[in-house]
Amino acid sequence: MNQTVSSTAAEAEVCAALDGWAQDVGTRDVKKIMSHYASDVVAFDAIGTLQFKGAEAYGKHWAACMEMCTGPMVFRIDQVKTTADEDVAFSHFLVNCGGTDQDGNQKTSWMRGTSCHRREDGQWRIAHEHFSAPFEMESGKAQFDLKP
Repeated sequence: MNQTVSSTAAEAEVCAALDGWAQDVGTRDVKKIMSHYASDVVAFDAIGTLQFKGAEAYGKHWAACMEMCTGPMVFRIDQVKTTADEDVAFSHFLVNCGGTDQDGNQKTSWMRGTSCHRREDGQWRIAHEHFSAPFEMESGKAQFDLKP
């Protein structure tokens, strides 16, 4: 029997999956982080390459990111809005990301995030992800000091 999931239930499932993903990012465990992605994920991250195609390429990027942030990891998603049907969903949110330096000072910035999810074998996987930081047009500098 093909059972239809109500959008409210699907949205709750996607939000729970996002919470799990954020928790796994906080552990710095790249294998756990990558378990949230589809094998054919396409990602547009705020740093590095213009785009990442596939879980292997994006996993290498996540590993490099974990090396950049020293000390305890900070990764908090806020203002999440999710829309979902039975098999496809999208979410947008703000994310506070960074680490703690050797003096105990948090070095974080707020970015914008969008993720598109696809249900695969009963699990919500991120099929597309996009992180960005606003920039100031005149100087071309990213505005990492903005706050919600």
